[in-house]
Amino acid sequence: MKAMILAAGFGTRMRPLTDHCPKPLLPVAGRPLIAHQLERLAAAGIDDIVINVSYRGEQIIQALGDGSDYGVRIAWSREEAPLETGGGIRQALPLLGEAPFLLVNGDIWCDAALDTMPALEGALAHLWLVDNPDHHPAGDFHLDARGGVHVEGSPRLTFAGLSLLDPALVADQPPGAFALAPLLKRAMDAGQVRGHHYRGTWVDVGTPARLYALDALLRGTPSAH
Repeated sequence: MKAMILAAGFGTRMRPLTDHCPKPLLPVAGRPLIAHQLERLAAAGIDDIVINVSYRGEQIIQALGDGSDYGVRIAWSREEAPLETGGGIRQALPLLGEAPFLLVNGDIWCDAALDTMPALEGALAHLWLVDNPDHHPAGDFHLDARGGVHVEGSPRLTFAGLSLLDPALVADQPPGAFALAPLLKRAMDAGQVRGHHYRGTWVDVGTPARLYALDALLRGTPSAH
């Protein structure tokens, strides 16, 4: 199985830290954030990785190279301007192939075991969902008792930025910039999205404060921020 890491964003919420450093390279416990993701993927036996880049993309490419230092093989999908999540995946399809792949947001940290993947069972997507964090109390989606994910309903959970996708979800879209969320919601309405409630450690590294908190967590020290 292949994986794709989304790393093409501007990191606006991380400024000023991202004024000169792309978010995937921000240090966490002495290593770039994206390095933690690569190492977890490699440990799970997922060693074919596609990474899309745009903002300060050459810095990321120079830092990671072909991925051999992390036990993986990296294929780079360069975007002249960010294509948003859906457009970035659509452009990378020739690198990803036709089989389902794991999609990882570049700004999360999660200790989920990735060596066993859920079956799509005819669905177009399977989402990891987590308890709603303090900064997102309303959640994103409803998970029913049979594992179906819905736009409406309660209780609600938050999308973890980790998903198993069938390339068919975006393959019929024209090239260019577009969001993934509307396609996922359309698939939900058609009963084609499944998920599960992940209860392990998960961090949306979306702001400097949460970056510092994750750094403290991984170092095993109290956060001073």
